[in-house]
Amino acid sequence: MTLKRSLDIETAITKLRETVKPFPKAAMFALADEGYTSAFEQLIACIISIRTYDEVSLPVSRRLFAVANTPTEVSQLSLEQIESLIEASTYAKRKAAQIKTIAETIVSEYDGVLPCDAEVMLSFKGVGVKCSNLTLGIACGQPHISVDVHVHRVTNRWGYVRTKTPEQTTADLATKLPQKYWIKINNLLVPFGKHICTGKLPRCSSCSLLEMCQQVDVVKHR
Repeated sequence: MTLKRSLDIETAITKLRETVKPFPKAAMFALADEGYTSAFEQLIACIISIRTYDEVSLPVSRRLFAVANTPTEVSQLSLEQIESLIEASTYAKRKAAQIKTIAETIVSEYDGVLPCDAEVMLSFKGVGVKCSNLTLGIACGQPHISVDVHVHRVTNRWGYVRTKTPEQTTADLATKLPQKYWIKINNLLVPFGKHICTGKLPRCSSCSLLEMCQQVDVVKHR
């Protein structure tokens, strides 16, 4: 059995940047590159993306924002209009109701502008820590860690954290991941987790981080 090096996060980040270059960016970062950078746009796009593949959620978000991309504009749409615009997203009916309520609340309570405030975002039905942290990181430039299934799986597979839930991973990463990577880690590990460090049969043999990865719980790989 080959003895593995301990994972050096600086080296890992450098290798990750090169590894994910050929792959599409994580949805929220891709939208930001296209100019959808407001806190409201990022939050709504994240809600749309829940339980929905990026290949679906990206065009759905663009479709909604082409019609309405501010709290005022979205609040003026009917529930049926919103649902029709996001119908390709999973749980479209539920999300449409959540999106309309969020838009109306922002208009009535925050003068039409979503504050860069975690407490405000988490007060909205349908918004969890993942979406709040992504929005605060991408749109507001605040240091927050957003942990989805890919970040949770990969960092545990590395042996960098040893946690059971995304919430535990978020807390553990906050104690050891350099703050300069808090926003970036999601952007890197989503495409890495989708295309290299996959849930089933990860591509370990071609992974640039193999010598540092402890391959925790990896039974079979490519």
